[in-house]
Amino acid sequence: MELKKIEHKLTVCKVADISDINFGAGFYFIGKTDEELSLVCRTEDTPPRTTARDDGWRGFRIQGTLDFSLIGILSRLSGILAEHKIGIFAVSTYNTDYILVKEENFERALRVLASEGYSVV
Repeated sequence: MELKKIEHKLTVCKVADISDINFGAGFYFIGKTDEELSLVCRTEDTPPRTTARDDGWRGFRIQGTLDFSLIGILSRLSGILAEHKIGIFAVSTYNTDYILVKEENFERALRVLASEGYSVV
């Protein structure tokens, strides 16, 4: 399975109002529930008004489109990283899964996954 690095630094934050989000940005993920409005974006695109913010994330995605019938892909990746004491923040889109790790763990996470047979591009 191929993993593709996301080249930019990422921020995970909460915003009070959806109008604060730059919808013209090249990369973002929004999650809205009855309790919060969360945003993952390039650090330089973080809205100036956030109610909580955590910088210093890097990420990668599983290449290709994952069929909904596939089972355990995210579980396997997160399990490998957990065994090496690397915490994750995962987001999923219709096509695939994205895994974020803290910047200081990024290269180690990629080495660990490569040693487990994943191809990193």
